Amino acid sequence: MKTRHAAVKVAPKPSAARTAVAPANAAPVRAGAGRPKDLEKRAAILEAGKRLFPTKGFDGTSMDAVAAEAGVSKLTVYSHFQDKETLFREVLKAKCQEQLPHAAFELDPALPLRRQLLEIGRRFVALILSPEAMALHRMMTAQPSQKMAMLFWEAGPQVLTNELTQFFDSEVAAGQLDMADTRRGASQFYCLLKGEPHARMSFGCGSLPETKELEHHVQATVDTFLRAYAPR
Repeated sequence: MKTRHAAVKVAPKPSAARTAVAPANAAPVRAGAGRPKDLEKRAAILEAGKRLFPTKGFDGTSMDAVAAEAGVSKLTVYSHFQDKETLFREVLKAKCQEQLPHAAFELDPALPLRRQLLEIGRRFVALILSPEAMALHRMMTAQPSQKMAMLFWEAGPQVLTNELTQFFDSEVAAGQLDMADTRRGASQFYCLLKGEPHARMSFGCGSLPETKELEHHVQATVDTFLRAYAPR
């Protein structure tokens, strides 16, 4: 296998403004008094959305209900999220970041490609088979609204596909993958990972597979994928 080299980044020299010593009598700079509290309220609203949207659906979840669930005022909810669609979009993004953060797609030259794909695969399977994700999936398939479907797609699946596409671009550049269309490759990888487990749970004819079976599924998927796209 080819050696993977990490790019060496040279830190820029600090400017005079950054290195200047502050006067002895200068008042300490303090963050706005309400900032930490505002961040806590935003997090509470997002958590409330994560609980309500999967169980009540989009139409059945009101901003009043979100405010009550989060323990804040309705005005506070609107100050962070201008409308319910914005809140729904941010809830989806937060759920994806919770399980598949951006760091999971960062190229690590010190790790074998297979190991990185296994980690991405495990996280992705855990995300799509979670009770919240399955409930949202059923909600979207049962709700014939193109607008909501696009909102769901752009905030969730499309974001994850973009992240994996960029990861594959880096691996192709490093000579670890032979892939002409990295976006198609990303889509194929996710579809292989969903496979039968997600289909059975979507149809309601199966429960969450055992951890051992899911691990076998992820490993078999990664090995199949690498046989298709390993450098010739």
